[in-house]
Amino acid sequence: MISHVGQLIKTEQGIFCLDPTDRFVSGTLLQQGSYGLDELARLLAFVNRESSVLMLGAHIGTLLIPLSRYVRHVTAFEANPKTHELLEINVLLNGCRNITCYNMVANDFFGSIEFVLNTVNSGGSKRLPLVRDEEFFYDNPQVIRAPAIVLDEFLMDKEYEIIFMDIEGSETHAMRGATRLVSRAKVMFSEFTPKHLRLVAGVTVKEFLKLFDEFQTLIIPSKKITVYSEGFYSILNQMYERDEGDAGIIFIRERIHVNFA
Repeated sequence: MISHVGQLIKTEQGIFCLDPTDRFVSGTLLQQGSYGLDELARLLAFVNRESSVLMLGAHIGTLLIPLSRYVRHVTAFEANPKTHELLEINVLLNGCRNITCYNMVANDFFGSIEFVLNTVNSGGSKRLPLVRDEEFFYDNPQVIRAPAIVLDEFLMDKEYEIIFMDIEGSETHAMRGATRLVSRAKVMFSEFTPKHLRLVAGVTVKEFLKLFDEFQTLIIPSKKITVYSEGFYSILNQMYERDEGDAGIIFIRERIHVNFA
């Protein structure tokens, strides 16, 4: 049963039950009939029918549901309980039998953490920031206790070729608890938002990059560049200092070249 008002919309990515008061993901779907197609295309470039994917921050499923049509299985986490409820409905609406969903926070310890439930942009919901910047609290969000798990132990019998993270500053916390999973992943997608690193997680670029020590190639879509491991820190620290973010930078274990022409 939906605990809050939802609206159904049919799009090229699937059928979605969404919260019409959300002005970002849901608002974009309602206005444009799609969301995140460029990011979806980048994801699809790295998967095949045998791929197993771990998605952290699945939101209502706008990327998850179309992605599931091209892979063997997706394990998805969505920490916001209201958004997770819509996600589960959307998985059912679209007949996705190869998706497993969890309403938990990927973390570096088991237990619970304080979690901010944003409303105007529900996709911006996040662990309680270390610094209470107005940008994170402008819509007077509710703060709850959310269950937190360590991925390596919670998914101890799993391996994933692709790991995708859109978790609003929790990337370092999540991956500190997933060193085994990271060591087996071939490709990792991660949001890179300097303000989240500084004010939400309190981590530096060097601390962020420790998660990706074994990866050789970095693609930064917003800049249309490919960087190799020896240049990771230089380019990301430059972006950090300039407060330049990217919705999904891509770390690849192998050393490859990408042509953006």
